[in-house]
Amino acid sequence: MSIDTRNIESMLAELKAASAVAQGKPAGQTAEAGGTDFSKVLQSTLEQVNQAQQSAKTMTEDFASGQSNVNLQDVMVNLQKANLSFQQMVQVRNKLVTAYNDIMNMQV
Repeated sequence: MSIDTRNIESMLAELKAASAVAQGKPAGQTAEAGGTDFSKVLQSTLEQVNQAQQSAKTMTEDFASGQSNVNLQDVMVNLQKANLSFQQMVQVRNKLVTAYNDIMNMQV
């Protein structure tokens, strides 16, 4: 399972628009029409990470129960994919918290 990065340009456009608003410029000048909602992108990414975790758990349980259609290599690969996607989401969360703290500490 990989995280969808196709909409990164629209996310960057939204961040630029937010930056322009923070600098006192009108939001309409820099915002692109038809941009995606950051919260929707974040929600779908969280759902993908959750799906990877659930898939790895299910495959691990199937292997532990002795089902013949699941082998150890697939279980290990699936567990590593779930682990990497979770670590990536943690890093995104850390960046969001840092950005939030930076914004909150700005002098107005």
